[in-house]
Amino acid sequence: MQQRPLGRTGRDISAIGLGTWQLGADWGAVSEDDAAAVLAASVDHGVTLFDTADVYGDGRSESIIGRFLAERPGHGITVATKMGRRLPQVRENYSPENFRAWTDRSRRNLGVETLDLVQLHCPPTSVIEDDATYDAFDELVADGSITAYGVSVETSAQALAAIARPNVTNVQIIFNPFRLKPLDEVLPAAATANVAIFARVPLASGLLSGKYTSSTTFAADDHRSYNRHGEAFDRGETFSGVDYEEGLAAASELAEALPEGVSLPAATLAWIASRPGVTSVIPGARNVRQAESNAEAAALLEGGFDLDAFDRAVHDVYDRRLRESIHPQW
Repeated sequence: MQQRPLGRTGRDISAIGLGTWQLGADWGAVSEDDAAAVLAASVDHGVTLFDTADVYGDGRSESIIGRFLAERPGHGITVATKMGRRLPQVRENYSPENFRAWTDRSRRNLGVETLDLVQLHCPPTSVIEDDATYDAFDELVADGSITAYGVSVETSAQALAAIARPNVTNVQIIFNPFRLKPLDEVLPAAATANVAIFARVPLASGLLSGKYTSSTTFAADDHRSYNRHGEAFDRGETFSGVDYEEGLAAASELAEALPEGVSLPAATLAWIASRPGVTSVIPGARNVRQAESNAEAAALLEGGFDLDAFDRAVHDVYDRRLRESIHPQW
């Protein structure tokens, strides 16, 4: 597994990490034993980045990670958590007092004195553009509550605003074959500024797994059932904002472009990780096999797979099927 610099922190993190939304909630039930097995399988395959948030299962994901890592001193894992969605996303709630309260809660959940990396969790644009946001973060760094900070964003414009801030370590943004806009400006700007990019929702909520069909159903408590049109949060978080049927057709075309023996999810993760400016890709996993498959995709970065040919297929499918509806939105 490739290990890459986490911005200016002096830490290295794996090219493919693990997103842990599914260990908390909104993807159907995952038992704590199954969650721990996913974490263990990921670590065994070279993953050194766990991404979580204080609202994933109302702290359940953080707590599971904290208990898992407590049993592994010297584990070498960087835990990136997120904060800011425990209250309505309005400017006045992003105060220094709430920053501290949210941070302290995550420290308790994870069982640590100092958090490795804290990211604002898709805040309003006004928060990303406010000097006071970064002053509050700098205070938390100065007193040892956090080591570094970043921002998770919905749009490319928000990403560029965060990248321009001198102490931002990373920006987390949706980037996959169905969401190519970050290639235009975000990835080049991040590389120039030495800001790490975490590519989230890399498999478009499973659309790029190649295993779903028109008849696939999802549990009622799975956001792929209840947020297809943005009923609960930004529509782009579910299937990357792509219409489900159109996404199935696009995924099928991409799968057909692959050589025998290379799966669509593995090719997708490797392609994302190979794009200049991407530091780590953070797919989720609900079971050990998914965790192993995600991590094993890193092997495609070492050769034996024509990434340039897949890149051409990605752009062809996107330009014909998705660019018009997706590119202007995020």
